Amino acid sequence: MTLNEWYESGLTPDEYIESMEKHKENLLHIYDNFTVPNDTDFFQTIRAKDLRVLVLTADWCGDAMLNVPILLRIAEQCQMGIALFPRDANLELMDQYLTNGKSRSIPIFVFIDKDGNEVAKWGPRADKIQHFLNDARANLPDERADDYKEKWNEMLLFMTKSFRDNTDFGDEVYESIKKTIAAATVS
Repeated sequence: MTLNEWYESGLTPDEYIESMEKHKENLLHIYDNFTVPNDTDFFQTIRAKDLRVLVLTADWCGDAMLNVPILLRIAEQCQMGIALFPRDANLELMDQYLTNGKSRSIPIFVFIDKDGNEVAKWGPRADKIQHFLNDARANLPDERADDYKEKWNEMLLFMTKSFRDNTDFGDEVYESIKKTIAAATVS
């Protein structure tokens, strides 16, 4: 399928959010509490490019819980259409956007023009969020340790709470997505 065909087959944001079971409340909390910066020039420039975005995501994913609502806010400002694709039900698309050529990391945002040409790709997380994750993982015991699973679950709970409540993370995601789109759309 072409990227335009994929776009036409995706879920709308409302359809995706209604289907969520795990992180729906957290995603909506981030969406409701994220304040879009006053980037009028950026929004007008992107609006003029008539972009759309394909989003590979999953309800269980903490990174998606943080990143998708920020993208939704950007899309509103830029009048950018969004089509969402649950990763595991769309592996044919997912496998075209593997992280480091091997990992099905999500979310992945694929920005396309009106002709369906890929303009930019972003994901699965902003650099500063990646460093935060790396630091958290570095504090875990060895995977063979008796308490590894318990510590892993504690880390996931901490990450989820941090993603939900630390507004600096939303700002980092916003700036990272903005930088990616702006770099790809300079004419």
